[in-house]
Amino acid sequence: MIEGIHHVTAICGDAQTNVDFYAGVLGMRLVKKTVNFDDPGTYHLYYGDAAGSPGTILTFFPWPGAARGRAGAGQVLETVLEVPMGSIADYWRRRLADAGVAAETREGRLVLSDPDGMVLSLVEVEPSGEGGGSGTVPPEFTVRRIQGVRLGSLRPDATDRFLADVVEIGAPTAMRAASEELPRGTLGAGAVHHVAFRLADDAAQTEWIARLKKLGASVSPVMDRQYFHSIYFREPGGVLFELATDPPGFATDEPLDTLGTRLCLPEWLEPKREEIESLLPKLRAPGG
Repeated sequence: MIEGIHHVTAICGDAQTNVDFYAGVLGMRLVKKTVNFDDPGTYHLYYGDAAGSPGTILTFFPWPGAARGRAGAGQVLETVLEVPMGSIADYWRRRLADAGVAAETREGRLVLSDPDGMVLSLVEVEPSGEGGGSGTVPPEFTVRRIQGVRLGSLRPDATDRFLADVVEIGAPTAMRAASEELPRGTLGAGAVHHVAFRLADDAAQTEWIARLKKLGASVSPVMDRQYFHSIYFREPGGVLFELATDPPGFATDEPLDTLGTRLCLPEWLEPKREEIESLLPKLRAPGG
């Protein structure tokens, strides 16, 4: 069974600017500072709630100097984040304005863009989940989880059917976007690379591999991402989907109370730590 969104992964430009915005302005916790396992000379940064709970995670691959991507068909267009009821009027409008971040209300959501142009929105709900974060935002106002995404589909009707009948997830986890109004998206800074959905464990993932192959989908091998196990495929409208397991979680290689404070490397990259650290820019805490 799919249990909602696990994480959303995007491309950013400057790593420090990314930290300053997500941990600083939005107050999310930097729960893991690691590298792109396929390109260890670049960071992979994970943000979430205080516990790094699946469903709260935004991750970024910094590409220094990268050109802006173009959001469009075949991509995630908007990522919707939940905040506690009443916090938009009482807190978030003022905080974003003080940080110089433009925001506008659309259909009950407060819509904004991060420094690279990735579109986000805040929507109010009754508080749920762990909450907490970097400490720059009071706990009663913190981002709680990812509510959903808006998809740009090359075949919106096929995407809707796939989400409802195969993945068995409907709105607000995925909201339809008409392809005829959109150019094809391009990767670059500010573009979402993929959206990942939650699976309970490896056994559920094995069942999904068989199910997707029976539908004719081209499914990747299982990939060990250290903190979860992943498979990848494209839904009928062209958006890259991942199915990620909840376990083992982010506390496998550092204690929960110090998540995100050191560079974590998988065993096979540990012998190259000195070389990798020499290639990565030093990151400071927001305001540090």
